[in-house]
Amino acid sequence: MRLFYLLCLLVLIFSCKEDNPGIYPCLDGDCNANFIIDPLVSPGVYQDENGYWHVKHYGLNYFTIKGELDELHPGYVINGVPLVETVFDSNYWVWIDGLTFTVPLYSVLSFFTNGDYKNPIPVGNLTYTIEDMAKNHPPLNIVGYQINKHQCFDCPYSPTLIGTYSKYTYEPQQQILFDSQMIGDTATIFIETKFNSDIGERVTIENEFNVIFH
Repeated sequence: MRLFYLLCLLVLIFSCKEDNPGIYPCLDGDCNANFIIDPLVSPGVYQDENGYWHVKHYGLNYFTIKGELDELHPGYVINGVPLVETVFDSNYWVWIDGLTFTVPLYSVLSFFTNGDYKNPIPVGNLTYTIEDMAKNHPPLNIVGYQINKHQCFDCPYSPTLIGTYSKYTYEPQQQILFDSQMIGDTATIFIETKFNSDIGERVTIENEFNVIFH
């Protein structure tokens, strides 16, 4: 009987193999993720020569970022569902009492990897300022999630609680809070797209929108 179980175990071990080994995630061999601020929601939106997007408040308390992702190789599509994932985040937080402030989200102490403010450090623990404030007034990030006083900042799953997610679609989109009190402020929207969110070869693309509110 022991020999039988041993043979079964060996069969399972040698029958296992890596899913889609060596297969590039995107069908055309080049993964691309393109995003815009929807002009139908924000008429007159434009990007200036310095790369800043200018969004005017027309009465709606939000604007929309829309994306278009390259198609995956069939090996990364399960029952017609593409294994793509897009995460939205920002450095702009709002308190219930109306207080707002910005803080580099992709940093703990060193803020950015260099002095040009264009290379955010990947998601890590939040600063103590946010953690302390969350004990009294849970702050709201303008992409649509909150930090509360019970949130674990050091747990293995902590990064999955940061940001808002759009999964299994080639056309991700996210509404961004834009209250009239934000006019005159600036914010940075961070976007991370994963082509193949499961096991196997993966391509990750990062985008960011520097926004000026008018």
